[in-house]
Amino acid sequence: MFIFKKGLLYPVRVERPNPQFGQIMLEHYGGKDSEFSAATQYLNHRSNMPNHYVKNLLGLIAAEEKSHMEMIAVAIKMLGGPPLSYINSQGVPWNIDYVDQSLDPIAMLQADAEAEIRARALYNQHLTMTSDPGLKQMISFLGSREDAHKHLFQKAQALILKGATPDQFKQLISEYKVSFYKRSSDSFLKNRR
Repeated sequence: MFIFKKGLLYPVRVERPNPQFGQIMLEHYGGKDSEFSAATQYLNHRSNMPNHYVKNLLGLIAAEEKSHMEMIAVAIKMLGGPPLSYINSQGVPWNIDYVDQSLDPIAMLQADAEAEIRARALYNQHLTMTSDPGLKQMISFLGSREDAHKHLFQKAQALILKGATPDQFKQLISEYKVSFYKRSSDSFLKNRR
């Protein structure tokens, strides 16, 4: 079950319009390594994941990716970027081939960890392309969440491989919640100062 909450996960601030950077940010909205691609892949993997706890983890992370997408949309609009569409910065439409179709739990989690690595690399690249302090903070926040997701996918993969107990799998959900609430609240408080 997914619940919509009014308000952004993290504050989006833009010092001044920059339509060119808004165009670049479309990569995170509808590109190959976008938040949309990640959320779509994780929801599909969730539907095919036999482990109940990993299935829940995939749902939590997919929902968070949707909230990242919302932040990107707000940033693009504040930058004066183009109308939002499922395209990349070059205008190429989003493609279902961007979503891994694996059915094996280990292969799914490997693909998910790799998606987080690529998304982090893209955020790192775009971080160097702006001097806007608000955008730098948002991009840094999003990149740090990619790291947390990658770690959790790799941990889930290791737990499956070793035949972990249900209690060990439950820890995945606890670890996700701790990483989410700690990082989100730390970053939010830091940026309110």
